This record gives sequence, structure tokens and C-alpha cells, in this order.
Amino acid sequence: MSTSTAEKNTAVSKAGNTTEVSALVTKQGATTIADTVVQKIAGLAAREVSGVYDLGGGAARAFSAIRERIPGASASAGQGVSVEVGEKQAAIDLQLLVEYGVSIADLARSVRKNVITAIEQMTGLEVVEVNINVNDVHIPGDEDEPQNDRVQ
Repeated sequence: MSTSTAEKNTAVSKAGNTTEVSALVTKQGATTIADTVVQKIAGLAAREVSGVYDLGGGAARAFSAIRERIPGASASAGQGVSVEVGEKQAAIDLQLLVEYGVSIADLARSVRKNVITAIEQMTGLEVVEVNINVNDVHIPGDEDEPQNDRVQ
């Protein structure tokens, strides 16, 4: 944890004792957030960014395409997202399939910003890192790739 983060999470009382201050841990009780909650928020936030075609590796996308054909089933919002969630911090790993022609560096910056903002605002957790692995490029006209409905 960096010094600035430690300073934000620690307060000194009048008696000189240090006490932890966090939106999730208060005198009235503690709030825990499941990994799947952070995973879904990260997946939805990443898909909101224009230029992200899909999330997940090839096998995950193929399985998702099959699942979408089953009546009543839906694609997993957390597909292509791995998270590590602690009491106050979270780390995110994303696997992206990007649209052809999009600047990958700019896209990664936008995805990272959107994911961090969404998770921190919704959960109160500090996001310490968002690692992005671009594993494919979608070329318009490819018939092998599933079409997912996303917010653009």
C-alpha cells in the first residue's frame, strides 16, 4: 500500500492512537463485497467502452455463444474478468477482444478509467490495478465471432 493510501485509510485520534477509517468498515459494522460483484461491475464497465467488441478468451466466448442459444440463459457479465478482492482493495485482470482500427493504447486507458471509476463508486473499494490482456481483434464481417448486445 502506498503512503498516500495509508494516510487516507488511517486517522490519528486525540489520544495518539491510530484507527482505521474506511467506507466499508465502520464502528457500526463491516461490509464485505463478494468477488462476483466486483467481477460483474468490471465486466459491464469494460463493455461500455466503445471499441471493446467482447471479453474473454476464445473458449470463453465460444461457450458464451452456446449458452446464449439456450432459451432463458444469458451471457455472463463477468466473462473475461478475474478479480482479487480484499477488505479495502481490489485488483482486476481483463481479457479483451477489440474492434479493428481502434487504438489499443487509448482503448486500454479508457477501459481502465471506466472500470476503476465504476468499482470505486459502487463498492468503496480502492482499485490498485487493472491489467488488460488484448487477446484478439474483431474484423467486421467475421462470421465466427458471437454478436453480443452492449451499451455503446
